[in-house]
Amino acid sequence: MRRSSLRHRIRRGLAEPYLVAREVNRTYYRYRRPNDRRGVEFFEEDWDNLLLLDACRYDMFEQRADLPGTLEHRITKSSSTAEFLHTYFDGADLTDTVYVTANPRIQRELPHIEVDLHDVVHVWREDGWDEEFRTVQPETVAAAAERAAEEYPNKRLLVHFLQPHYPFIGPTGRANFDVDTLALWDAFHKGEVDATDRQLWQASEENLDIAQPAVERLLSTLPGRTVVSADHGQMLGDRAFPLPMKEYGHPTEVHTTELTKVPWLVHENGARKHVVAEASQGAREGTEVAADVVTERLQQLGYR
Repeated sequence: MRRSSLRHRIRRGLAEPYLVAREVNRTYYRYRRPNDRRGVEFFEEDWDNLLLLDACRYDMFEQRADLPGTLEHRITKSSSTAEFLHTYFDGADLTDTVYVTANPRIQRELPHIEVDLHDVVHVWREDGWDEEFRTVQPETVAAAAERAAEEYPNKRLLVHFLQPHYPFIGPTGRANFDVDTLALWDAFHKGEVDATDRQLWQASEENLDIAQPAVERLLSTLPGRTVVSADHGQMLGDRAFPLPMKEYGHPTEVHTTELTKVPWLVHENGARKHVVAEASQGAREGTEVAADVVTERLQQLGYR
């Protein structure tokens, strides 16, 4: 590690003590992970379409979801989208899969991941981005997924919604959480957010509720076996482990139950797809998108 980087981390740790406790907890999960065989292998599971709800906890989904299908759960090996991409994409042959994503994180991580995807549909670019709410609306993702299904009828679809991820676009979220607030989870740790954990939970519930009609739409329009799941969950003031600090957001490599237990809803809609693996259609093209645009949109999603 470079000396300047070490100094930066020490200064930040002194200014923000919760980061020290988080690093202790992260170290615990790093040590434990090689012995944990429970994690799901998303791309080895049997599905034609996989709909990911970003930052969706199993317990919240179980309480709030009103969708057709059979609900189970899985344990994901990731507690953040970046970790999901590196864990499940890196080294994978996904030439039978088209990734339809509202999350700009793929743009930042793709140059560092060795993966063969048939294609990537970047819904978050240009007209897909809602400038008022600083996110991608779920109906925009659903429409993009339906177009991809028509264009690629013999490919598996991985469809990545943003909700229930921040920004909160329901009434509780709009009343209590300013969409201009960047690094929301750090602000919670510092006591800079004038809102309760209960309001945070309710705002997340409303985001999930807002996403459900778009998800249900795809359950009825996408053919074959569709699974609804999540790349990771969310900490909403829950206690971490082994140091019992209150944790917010979804820090990478902090593998609490709230972050790794995700829904697995299976729905059948007619005949299964005849899936064929074919060479990439330029999944890595378009990397000329300006880095500052990617950074800005990630910040608008609450990333530091």
